Amino acid sequence: MSNTSELKADSAPLAADAKKQAGWRDYLELTKPNVVLLLLLTALVGMCLATETWVAWQILIPALAGIGLMSGSAAAINHLVDRHIDARMARTLRRPLPSGSLSPKRVLSFAAIIGGLGFAILALWVNMLTAWLTFASLVGYAFIYTMYLKRATPQNIVIGGLAGAAPPLLGWTAVTNEIHPFAIMLVMIVFTWTPPHFWALAVHRAKDYAKAEIPMLPVTHGIEFTKTCILLYTILLGIICLLPYLIGMSGVIYLIGSSILSIWFLGYAWKLKFAPSKLTAFKMFKFSIWQLMALFILLLVDHYVGPAPVLMG
Repeated sequence: MSNTSELKADSAPLAADAKKQAGWRDYLELTKPNVVLLLLLTALVGMCLATETWVAWQILIPALAGIGLMSGSAAAINHLVDRHIDARMARTLRRPLPSGSLSPKRVLSFAAIIGGLGFAILALWVNMLTAWLTFASLVGYAFIYTMYLKRATPQNIVIGGLAGAAPPLLGWTAVTNEIHPFAIMLVMIVFTWTPPHFWALAVHRAKDYAKAEIPMLPVTHGIEFTKTCILLYTILLGIICLLPYLIGMSGVIYLIGSSILSIWFLGYAWKLKFAPSKLTAFKMFKFSIWQLMALFILLLVDHYVGPAPVLMG
C-alpha cells in the first residue's frame, strides 16, 4: 500500500486539521457511496436472478451489508494510495485526504475496520465463497489496480475492471454458494461496459491525467485513438448485452430495453468519434452510469415479470 515512513510524513502536517475538520461526511466520501450503490444494485440483481423467488432477508441484508462495507473499504484504500495524485487534479483536489480533512492513518484504520467487518458479516451470515471472492475483489481494486496497474499501463482500466465487475457474481454466490455461468454473463456485461465508461471520463479529463502523470489511454496514445477504442468497446458491449436473451437468461422485456440502451450508447460513442462537442465525452460518461443501472433493472423486471428461464446445470 504505502510505507510507514510515508504515512508518518503525511500524517504530521495533516493531523491537527483532521482533528478539527473531520466529520461523518468525510468518512462517507471515502467509501465513494455513489459507486458502491451502483455495485450493490448489480449485486442485488445477481442475487435475485439466482432464485425464482425473492431473496430471503436473512441472506439479502448481510450480503448487501458485507459487499457494501468491503467495497467501501477498497474505495478508502484507493483514496489513501492516490492522495498525491488527487492533490494534483482539479476533479479530486477537495477529497478528504488532499484537503487535509483526514490523515492517512485515520483512513487506513477506517478502511481496515469496515473491510474486516464486511468480511466477518459475509463469512458468518452468508458463506465463505462469497467472503473470499469479495476479498479478492477488494485486493484486485485497492492493490493490484490502484497501486500497480493504474501507474503501469494504459490498459489499466481494462485489466483492473474485473474487480469492479465482480458484484453480480458475489450476489449470485451469496444465494447459491456456487459460481454459475449466468453469473459470469453478468460479470461480462460490467467488465465490457467499464472501458468506454471510464475512457469517456479520461478523454474529458485528459489534461488532468497528464498533469498527474497517470498513463491513461488518452495520455499515452492520444485522444483520437481513445475515441476509436471507445467506439469499438461500445459495439462489443452491445453484442454482449444481447447474450442474456440469446442464452435464455432473460426475455423480450430485457431484449427490447437493452437494445434501445445499446443504440443510445453507441450514438454517444459515434458522436464522440466523428462529431464531438466540448462536453460530449462527459455526457457519455454520465449516460453510461444510467445505462448500467437501467440494464440491471431491466434484468430484474424481466426476471419477475417475464417467464422464468431454465437455468443451465
